[in-house]
Parts: sequence; structure tokens; C-alpha cells
Amino acid sequence: MAKKPAAKPSSSRSKGGPREPAVREIANPAPDRPPTHPPPLPLDQLLGQDRARAVLDASIRSGRVHHAWIFHGPRGVGKFTAALSFAALLLDHTTNATAKSPPRADPNSPAARLLATGSHPDLHIVRKELARYHDDPRIRERKLSNIPVDVVRSFLLDPGNLAAAVASPSLAAKVFIVDEAELLAGPAQNAVLKFLEEPPERTVVILVTGSEEALLPTIRSRCQRVPFLPLTPRDLAAWLKHTGFALPPAERDWLIGFAQGAPGVIDTATRLGLAAWWQRLAPMLDECAKGRYSPDLGPTCHQLVDEFAQAQEKSGPNVSKDAANKDGAAWMLRLLAHRWSAGLADAPDASLACLDAISAAEHEIDANVNLLFVFEKLSAEFADAATQHAVA
Repeated sequence: MAKKPAAKPSSSRSKGGPREPAVREIANPAPDRPPTHPPPLPLDQLLGQDRARAVLDASIRSGRVHHAWIFHGPRGVGKFTAALSFAALLLDHTTNATAKSPPRADPNSPAARLLATGSHPDLHIVRKELARYHDDPRIRERKLSNIPVDVVRSFLLDPGNLAAAVASPSLAAKVFIVDEAELLAGPAQNAVLKFLEEPPERTVVILVTGSEEALLPTIRSRCQRVPFLPLTPRDLAAWLKHTGFALPPAERDWLIGFAQGAPGVIDTATRLGLAAWWQRLAPMLDECAKGRYSPDLGPTCHQLVDEFAQAQEKSGPNVSKDAANKDGAAWMLRLLAHRWSAGLADAPDASLACLDAISAAEHEIDANVNLLFVFEKLSAEFADAATQHAVA
């Protein structure tokens, strides 16, 4: 457990005020260091996650914060944003909460200033992209398809066992956020497990994942789990208004429906141009819904995913084409599932059969079945489902 230590007398402590943390002088990060993170959002401003916020608020109020957490839920609903907000409160000695007010920290505190610029030395974001900054050139040259154990050792285990750079009476001395924790490779999960079994004092690890089941049961059993849910239409509208996110008018309704309560999905779908995918595929899917096989559907799905993967591969020297293909295929399957989910009211049996086919396609893609074959098979199954379950 990461416990809040009792404050010790200090000549720098003002009467009635919190003791100022002793911050070691930290050199500016080298220009080749990885990007850090956006400024943390105040936790009470996180929209649509009242249950998750209540759990985190209660933990902070208790003064006894568990050392291991899993933030799990659908893609794009605010898990990583919440992890940053929680970490900011844990690392700031000015954090306080009352029975009637949520936990807050002084926005002008030394910790808040460091966090606002993404330069707090005791907040560590662990992602697969850190392989590019590993000391070993062999690791730097690896394709970025998972989080290898070498990244875990260099960016979690090693700094986790060092003294904190900022000496502060905060709830936690160090916080590690593992983003997309489901990408932890087998040996990497075992290394994380050992770290969780013997955690350094006042160190907190937050595993952020959209696929909690991909984590070892022994990891899950050692973590406090916090579920994150899709936003309600009202909360999603509030997010759009608060952020000023401009949706193309012609695509607005489709993007909101496709996101299913996930602001991050709206952001990514807009950036990737998924509405254009839908415009190309919708007529072919309508043919399938009438029980007519569309010979162009499978090849078009494959072409769009391939173009997506090629663009991703060109974005950096370490991007894995296989991982980019799977990511593009995941977006394609989500788009197809959105189409048949919308048909559940009018044609429930056919739509359910199509959704089952998409679920099977996910397993085939994970097993590295040829993508063109997967999409051509799906197009045939869509037409067959409509034919077999046609309303008499």
C-alpha cells in the first residue's frame, strides 16, 4: 500500500501550512526523450465517470492508496485521462479533500507546475513507443507491436527501485502509468507481477487497458479494479461543448453514433477519416442486408485497412506493419459491428448472426489469417445471414 507519511518538522514549513517539497534540480530532458503527457485534468472535471471518480476520491480521502490499480473499459472513454488526474493528486503535497468537496491540489504548487509541463520526474508513462529510446540499439530497432520486457525493466523496474526525485509528503512518491497494458508481452507481464508483489514504498502503478482479460489473473488479483463506462448522450454533448471539438456537419450524427459514448473514438475517427470509410462501404452493406452478396465489399475493406497500415508504417521507422494492419482491421470490424448493431431492432436475428461473424473474424485476425480472406468471408456471411433470417 502507498501510505501518506506523517509530516516532519521543517524550517521551511510555514505556520499552519503544508511543508514544501524538496525538489532536486533536474536537467532539461534530452531532445531525443519521448513525449510526456498533456496537462492533467482536475479529477472532478472528468465527465461521465461518476462511479470511477467516487472510488478514486474515497481512496485519496482515506490517506491510504493501494499500490496497484487497473483502469479498464472501452476505448476512448477517459481511462488514461483519469489516470493522469489521479497521479497528479497523488504526487502533489497540497492535495486535500473534505467530506463536501472533491480532492483538489493547488494549481500553483511546485508539483502542479511540473505536471502541467509534462516534466514531473516521478510520473512515468510506460508505452510500447519507449522502445525507441532504449539504451540498447537492438531494442530501439524493434517493431512496435507490444510492450517488451526490456521496456518494462528500463522504464518501470529500474526507476521504480530508485529514490524519488522529488522529496515530498505527498500520498505517493512515484506513479507509473502503463498505457495499453494489454500489450505487455508474456515476460513483461511476469516482470510487472513481481514488481506488484514487492512494491517499493509509496509507489503506485496504474495499468490502463481496454482488454482486462489479456492481463494475467495474478496481476488482476493484486490490483484494485476501476471500471470506466461509455458516456451518456448528455455527457458526450457536454464534452463536445467543453472542448470545442468541431465535427464536420455532414458527419456529425454518424460520428456520434459510431463513438457509442467514447469521446476518444470521436477524436480518432475524425482524424483517421472513418466516416469516408463508411460512405464507401454503406451501399455494399445495404446490399448484404437484402441478402445479396457484394463482391466488392471484402476487397474494399482490405484496401482501406491496407492503406491505413501503409500510412501508419510511414509515420515512424519502428512502426510494425503487422500491428498497424491489426489496428486498422480492429477499426474496420468496429465500423461493421456498428452497422449491424443499428439493425438489431428491425432484423434482430440477421443482425445477431452478423455480429457473431464479426466476433469470429476478430479471432481469425488474432491468429494471423489473411485479411483479404477474412473480409471476403465476412461479406458472404452477411448476405447469408440476411437470406436465412429474412422476414416471411
